[in-house]
Amino acid sequence: MLDINVSDYELSFNIEHTNIVKTLRLLRDEPLLSFTQLIDLCGIDWPEKKERFQVAYNLLSMNNNSRIRVKSFTDNNNSLPSITKLFPSSDWYEREAFDLFGIKFEGHKDLRRLLTDYGFEGHPLRKDFPLTGYVEVKYDEGKKRVIYEPVELKQEYRDFDFESPWEGVDYPNEVLKDD
Repeated sequence: MLDINVSDYELSFNIEHTNIVKTLRLLRDEPLLSFTQLIDLCGIDWPEKKERFQVAYNLLSMNNNSRIRVKSFTDNNNSLPSITKLFPSSDWYEREAFDLFGIKFEGHKDLRRLLTDYGFEGHPLRKDFPLTGYVEVKYDEGKKRVIYEPVELKQEYRDFDFESPWEGVDYPNEVLKDD
């Protein structure tokens, strides 16, 4: 265990990715703990860190009416172990994390895109993914099919950091009198 944090009555801790399966199995199978439900598995991108991807496993114990969050880090080149054998509900969660972040799960039987198109380039929830994407997808009425075109921007870059018209305004505090 790398560190433990308690915030708003919720326990969370970071572990090495090599201990994920062992730790989650203990949390599920230990009768005093009985975290039998995987509520969510989500990816987080920290591009400034060496291991830029964090995966958070959110578990629920119905017997104890408690939740716990187990977190682990990985990078572009390594994968995390799949937990589909422990929690079958993690199947699509892992596919979603793969599709949107590019996080690989070793041992997953069907790790393919879930939300984006098959020909989609990149992983859209990475912080270095361009906001405009790489291609524009639209339906062509003349061809009666979906077409892909390069993204064309009329203006490459705009700075939208405008001064707010409401900041610094000093409105008079007058009370209107009835006539």
